[in-house]
Amino acid sequence: MKPRPSLFLISTLMALVILVGFYLLLVVYTYWHYHPTALGELLFSNEIIYAIKLSVVSATMATIIALLIAVPASYFLSRKNFPGKILLDTVLDIPVFVSPVAVGALLLVFFTSPLSKTFQARFFPIVFAPPGIVIAQFSIIAGLAARMIKSTFDQIPSRYEEVARTLGCSPFQAFLRVTLPLAKNGLLATVVICWARALGEFGATITLVGAAAMKTETIPTAVYLSFASADIDRALTMVAILILTAVTGLLIIRFVSGKEVRL
Repeated sequence: MKPRPSLFLISTLMALVILVGFYLLLVVYTYWHYHPTALGELLFSNEIIYAIKLSVVSATMATIIALLIAVPASYFLSRKNFPGKILLDTVLDIPVFVSPVAVGALLLVFFTSPLSKTFQARFFPIVFAPPGIVIAQFSIIAGLAARMIKSTFDQIPSRYEEVARTLGCSPFQAFLRVTLPLAKNGLLATVVICWARALGEFGATITLVGAAAMKTETIPTAVYLSFASADIDRALTMVAILILTAVTGLLIIRFVSGKEVRL
């Protein structure tokens, strides 16, 4: 005779059903109420296509820049002990825990300073301009990228690199040939999560570059502008894009990490 499930197990199952059911109810009811045909037609409008392109390009650029800086910085934090390490490690968490609007306010004040205005006049505009989107997204995801990559490096024993160095590898060669291949799953997870986070970033972006249609209009900004003009169908089209992006990214992470994905 099979043992009967305990009351505790049943209660945990009910909690899972309630939690998953809550999110599914929000999505299913909302998109059942608004006809899918309208969403399909809106998806190919010029303004939405512009918002998608701008979001994809800016999120990709912000993610690449964040990784180029976060990988070596995280490796140093993971492998070296030095005075002030705890303080530096804490600073990296500030953008993760502080409101994006607060980060955007700091960016806006900084980039409206006389020194920054001189830079923008000689090179390219940042405030209320598309390059500011990349900077705002980078400011939000760089700390997250560093935190995730450091956790990945922490799980890789440093003795592997030491063995590689005894075999003739330089520190950089040991990092490139040993550590990076072992960290590939964590790095890929970082890329997907940071890219999706940059794609959905709103608070810092709208504070620094505003919400100008067909200029600084990313997908989250398009959602904001659509609700502001009571265009629910258009807003839900953009929300659907963000949801599909999140689901796709999470599935990629689970497949890469070797965990079974049950659909």
